[in-house]
Amino acid sequence: MNALDFHEVSKAYAIYDGAGDRLKELALLGRKSLHRDYWAIRNVSFTVPAGETLCIIGENGAGKSTLLQLVAGILHPTAGSIHTNGNVATLLELGSGFNPEFTGRENVYLSSAILGQTTAETDAKYRQIEEFAEIGEFIDRPTKTYSSGMVVRLAFSVAIHTDPDILLLDEALSIGDLYFRQRSMRKIHELQAAGATILFVSHSLADVRSLGDRTLWLDRGTLRALGDTESVVGAYLEAMALKDASYENANPPADGEIAPAQLMPPAQITNVDHRFGDGRAFIAGLSVLGPDARPIRALEPSTRVIVRIAVHAPCAIQRPVVGFTLRNHLGIDFSSTNTHREGHELPPLAARQNCVVDFHLDLPELYPAFFSLSPGIADGTFEPAAMCDWIDNAVTMQMTGGPGNVYGYVRLPCRIEFNHSGPASHVAEVTRD
Repeated sequence: MNALDFHEVSKAYAIYDGAGDRLKELALLGRKSLHRDYWAIRNVSFTVPAGETLCIIGENGAGKSTLLQLVAGILHPTAGSIHTNGNVATLLELGSGFNPEFTGRENVYLSSAILGQTTAETDAKYRQIEEFAEIGEFIDRPTKTYSSGMVVRLAFSVAIHTDPDILLLDEALSIGDLYFRQRSMRKIHELQAAGATILFVSHSLADVRSLGDRTLWLDRGTLRALGDTESVVGAYLEAMALKDASYENANPPADGEIAPAQLMPPAQITNVDHRFGDGRAFIAGLSVLGPDARPIRALEPSTRVIVRIAVHAPCAIQRPVVGFTLRNHLGIDFSSTNTHREGHELPPLAARQNCVVDFHLDLPELYPAFFSLSPGIADGTFEPAAMCDWIDNAVTMQMTGGPGNVYGYVRLPCRIEFNHSGPASHVAEVTRD
């Protein structure tokens, strides 16, 4: 059974050039049009099976938020039909449904009522909502005194505790702090396991990769691609890289300025979620190799791998430091290292010089999930260090499962000793290597 059927849906907004043109058009009773149509969504069709998480990506203005508002019933389509099966909970805008003059407690009941909950149902869940939001005594203060992070904590807590069949999230986790993001992501995974249908809009492709069963790419209001998350995200990133390269070619850099898009060999860096730096040196390539120095497709626990980073320096770099961050599927920086941290000082790089740095890693037994590598090169170790080039999530790889379960994030090497001291008592000693 489908939780959502979105059939040939279009949404147009009337755009008026003059302030009084809307009234003039009404007075003319439709005999003359004084507006032009802006199509935020045009002829979009898709279905979402019950229990699926569909992520929606696209540039700003692509129509992502409009699509969710149409599903929520906040907007009505200009054409087409939308059918949902089950109760829908939404977190589309910061504090939507909240009255700034009401206390947090009062807004819990107001927002829950908007989402279709009775007072008795909210009474039964209020304690859970308050505990998850963790805003303390502010629960009895007007929400106009809240920080943006506190508002999203409370709004998210209300939405997820309505036991929704369909949950709509529009950049819901972008404002919260890291601690709340982690708890929220765990809660979303719990809802997924419980069979909830989720539509999730985000610019964080790490979150999309973590959550999405499928991904829909909107491009200026039309459906550009719909399919498995890795394929759609890869196509989206490739299109963004080409767009960035076209912009750089149309706007050549000033004398002495380095254009990062022109310096990126696309065959070697396959993914760029975000890139920054002064361009005096750049990451020319990144590969993950096995002990035999051959490329590997997946990470295996308790094995040795080589992270090879190639660097090119158009300008002289006096104190080059090369490193990378290992990030988990929740977007959390799991581990980081660099040449300085490992006690290996690199020699200065002359202008137009290349170098390759190999990091030999002994992988622990991590929980099976996707991990990404973000490489970078800087000039200097601390102040006044300058980042020359940094690439977010340049390579993503799956960590395969080991022979046993991993509880938490990592399985620590462990040796157990059992000492029998007599029939009445037992003493067990656990030591770790």
